[in-house]
Formats: sequence, C-alpha cells, structure tokens
Amino acid sequence: METMKKKVYLGSDHGGFELKNVLAAHLREQGWETEDLGCYSAESCDYPDFAAAVGRAVTANEGTLGLLVCGTGIGMSLAANKIPGVRAAVCGDVYSAKMTRRHNDANILCLGARVTGPGLAEEIADAFFSSSFEGGRHARRVAKIAELETR
Repeated sequence: METMKKKVYLGSDHGGFELKNVLAAHLREQGWETEDLGCYSAESCDYPDFAAAVGRAVTANEGTLGLLVCGTGIGMSLAANKIPGVRAAVCGDVYSAKMTRRHNDANILCLGARVTGPGLAEEIADAFFSSSFEGGRHARRVAKIAELETR
C-alpha cells in the first residue's frame, strides 16, 4: 500500500459529471490533491477531449494518477489508452481496481456513472488509489505493453 498521497487528475463527460464531482470530494477528504480538467457541467460534450487531457497530464507529471468517468467508463478508457504511456482500466469492482494497480501498473481509473453507484464507486476508487505496482514479473509484462505503442 502506498503511504504517500499523490495528485489525481479528474475528467468526465456529461454522463459522468455528477459522479466525478462526488469522487473528487471523496478523494480530497482522503487527503488527495485533485485537479479537475473538465467537463464542468452536465451539458453534452465529447469524452475523448477529457480523456486526452487527463492522459496527457498523467504522463507529463510523474507519480500522478487519473480518474475518468463517463456513462460506462469504456469510451474514456478507449480514448485515454491512445495516449502513449497511459494504462487506463475500466473497473466495476474493488478486486479489479486493486489488481490493475498491482499487476498492470494502471495509472488511470475509468468508471461508468450509469453502471456504478456512488458508494461502490468510492470503494473502487479507494482500492485503486491505495494500491501500488508490485513490479517483479509484472514489470516485464508492463514493458511489453509499452513496446506495443511503438509498433
């Protein structure tokens, strides 16, 4: 478990706007520094714009993590994973959130506001942001993922 609190970049589209705000407040209560990169209302918008902003911020600022929320989390993860160095994972349960940090060194958590309620979303976020990469045999596999970006 990580003991040092880090910075979390947040992003959502209109479908994830409310849940993003709930999670931002929850993370701040847990002692995390947060920076919201949009969207800033429930007005219809395009999720790739915010996935890109969070992905670029996370990869440009070592040691930071990201949180993206849309209707299902899937669109955000697809868009964010186009940014080199991003390993964005959609998680709908606590175990997956913990393991994607430990084994995949995921740096962005993607959640779906239309499929995950706020209570569970907070538990998933807690599991993701309190876990850390185990390295070892997993480092070799994560390096192979990075190699795919250059092929």
